[in-house]
Order: sequence, then structure tokens, then C-alpha cells
Amino acid sequence: MVTIRLARGGAKKRPFYHIVVTDSRKRRDSSYIERIGYYNPTARGQEVKLNIEMERFELWCGHGAQPSDRVAHLVKTHLKQAA
Repeated sequence: MVTIRLARGGAKKRPFYHIVVTDSRKRRDSSYIERIGYYNPTARGQEVKLNIEMERFELWCGHGAQPSDRVAHLVKTHLKQAA
């Protein structure tokens, strides 16, 4: 099954997450099909905290990809900010 989830990057104690489309059987930070955004929980000042390409997200969901609980929450937050 294809899933949309977070892949961790960044330094120790300074996380940075890529929102990726991947096979659910693969490891968290291994290869992925497509990167569709990022989430920076430690963003300060003018840094962008959340960026999602909604067209690609909707396309993958239309093809049957399941977002993780955290990604679904981030998408909802992104849509609130855009409105």
C-alpha cells in the first residue's frame, strides 16, 4: 500500500521532516516515490514552518494513497492557514 508520511531529517535535537509518498513496507527514512512538502517544527522568525504541494497530495490520495495521522493533521492545519 502507498502511504503519505513524514521522513525525518535534520540534526540531533533539531528535527526537520519531509512529507513523502512511499511504500508502507519501507523504512521511515529510506527511499520514497515522491517528496511533496516539508514540515519544520522548530521554525523561527521568517522561516516557513509547513509547505505542502496540495495538487500532488490530492492526486496521490485520488490514486489510493493513505496519509498518516500526523500528515492528515498537518494538511488540515495547512488548509486553515491558506483560508
